[in-house]
Amino acid sequence: MRGVAADRQATPAERLRFALALAAGKGTGAAGRLLNVGGGTSLPGAVARRIDPLVLQKVASASTARKAMITGSNGKTTTCRMLAAIARNVGVSVAQNRTGSNLLHGVTSVAVREADMRGRMDAGLLLLEVDEATMRRAVPEVVPDVILVTNIFRDQLDRFGELYAMARMLEAAVETLPPRAAAVLNGDDPLVASLARHAVARRLYYGLRVPDAGTDVPEHAADTIRCVRCLHALDYRRVYLSHLGDYECPGCGSRRPDLDVAVTEVRSSPTGGTDATIETPAGTMRVHVPLPGLHNVYNTAAALAGAFALETLDPASAQSALAGLRPAFGRLEEIKADGRLIILSFVKNPTSYNATLRMILQRPGPKHVLAAHSNTPVDGEDFAWLWDVDLEDLVPDLTSLVVSGTRAEEVALRLKYAGADPARMRVIPGREAALDAALARVPPDEPLYILAGYTPMREFRRIMQRRGWVPPFWEE
Repeated sequence: MRGVAADRQATPAERLRFALALAAGKGTGAAGRLLNVGGGTSLPGAVARRIDPLVLQKVASASTARKAMITGSNGKTTTCRMLAAIARNVGVSVAQNRTGSNLLHGVTSVAVREADMRGRMDAGLLLLEVDEATMRRAVPEVVPDVILVTNIFRDQLDRFGELYAMARMLEAAVETLPPRAAAVLNGDDPLVASLARHAVARRLYYGLRVPDAGTDVPEHAADTIRCVRCLHALDYRRVYLSHLGDYECPGCGSRRPDLDVAVTEVRSSPTGGTDATIETPAGTMRVHVPLPGLHNVYNTAAALAGAFALETLDPASAQSALAGLRPAFGRLEEIKADGRLIILSFVKNPTSYNATLRMILQRPGPKHVLAAHSNTPVDGEDFAWLWDVDLEDLVPDLTSLVVSGTRAEEVALRLKYAGADPARMRVIPGREAALDAALARVPPDEPLYILAGYTPMREFRRIMQRRGWVPPFWEE
């Protein structure tokens, strides 16, 4: 496809509209960064699209960059960071929405920021984290070379609908890919592995093949435990995370696909993080990732599979890139706060919450917790999923507890039923007051754990930014 800058059929009015959209978007982003009010993560795209609704499509079509879109319920941001690091380590310049602004305006903001005034980008890879429900609109505009789907968990049912509805939306996106493109799919997720069996694009599957990790049966909050084809209950040889694992259907015989990228060994590193052995089409790799948990092992396998699909996988370079990673903001992010330690964790559904709780409970010492959830359109309004979070496991270690957000009372009720003592719980809806109250209850040598949904997490970081505890998130 050719961009507007080179399209002789574009009218002068269309070219002017495109140029104005780019100029207005760039100006909005610069103003936001100058005034310290957002960093140009979403508003520039909204402004540019208001002037020219085709601005993303025009920039993408004018670019010679490879284009990759990463979507799924959990792991998008971390997988993007990993894949970007791998690509940069082999000399590929990357344009990405690294702050996680993954709705259509955020995706458009990347294109506006990275393009020159003729709509051309210099980047070798346009790497986009994309909200699951946004894929149906973003894919036709970007026309990616690679779509990577991490997993499908029960998440924001009021926005996405039930699991099979989400799978159908993602399948429709994958089926639009041309033969030269690739779909990188989590083979351990029965729903993801079943996507687009009739798509013309090539498919690459990744997953775990580690006999001494995980459990024998899915956890109680697991989502997809029935065969996608015949709805018979699946048999699992091994379960690694929620419903992710090595499965087979005794009814129709369908099973986990053969893995192109397979993790064969996982162990905790004595220096922190995780060591893993991973088989790839480019050879077997032994990697160290300074991030704990099996969920980050999945993210690593996904990034390596994505790098292979994009032809940027050099084993030695990838090992170096992964070893130098830092957590994405809000992913067990450690923040120094005037001599105190805050550990900020983004949690948004049962699987992410339970994985985070496991990581926290592995840490020594008492647990001081600030839990905050809100019911904005971005966060989702349905909080029934809180009852599938294993908060009962946290309560015995709780030393202090503050609850905040627009749904503070509902979260407090859930924690009460988990066994938390209401007399020792403080409910403070305001985020800044809640943060101060929580910190006041924490001794100087013990950390405060903040468990927060998307909007409260951003609100807490803005407070911390004003106090000089963290830089603006767009500078990290």
